Amino acid sequence: MSREKRIWIPNRFYHIDCRGNRRDPLFRNATDFHAFLHILDQLHEKTPFEIASYCLMTNHYHLQIRSPEIPFSKLMSLLNKRYANYYNTKYRLTGHVYEKRYYDKVIEDKEGMLAVSRYIHLNPVEAKMVKQPEYYPWSSFYLYRYQSTVPLRFMKMDCLLDYYEGTLEQKREKYCKSLFNK
Repeated sequence: MSREKRIWIPNRFYHIDCRGNRRDPLFRNATDFHAFLHILDQLHEKTPFEIASYCLMTNHYHLQIRSPEIPFSKLMSLLNKRYANYYNTKYRLTGHVYEKRYYDKVIEDKEGMLAVSRYIHLNPVEAKMVKQPEYYPWSSFYLYRYQSTVPLRFMKMDCLLDYYEGTLEQKREKYCKSLFNK
């Protein structure tokens, strides 16, 4: 039985998540998290895409992402293959790193964009890993919370911040407060 073909709409944001095989850890330590972000950065150099928010949990990750040129099937194949190669080599493993194909859902509108980013950024809080999203180092929330941070090249923060009025600092503050107003 063949799989259903994925639908990709260029320049539309999607919520993508992917889980470790058997819910095993995808990231065992800080080096693994950094390696994943480095792979994203390398892919971004060759393949344009933009991420509005992300969160790397221990056994899965979430991306709020859009790609103007490359279908997600290709982009995710490159990302997951490179990280699986890194992971299996580092931990001297063979076989599947991911449970199954990634989950993807197109984001339809402003409310969807904000709801997905809220879900992604509050994931570590909901999992009781931290009390506040800014305490979790492997999510993009700190980029919104702290103006002095330099975003990674693939981050496209204005996709969320432009929903708010005011200066950049005011937009950041309103965005961060909006996470807790639901």
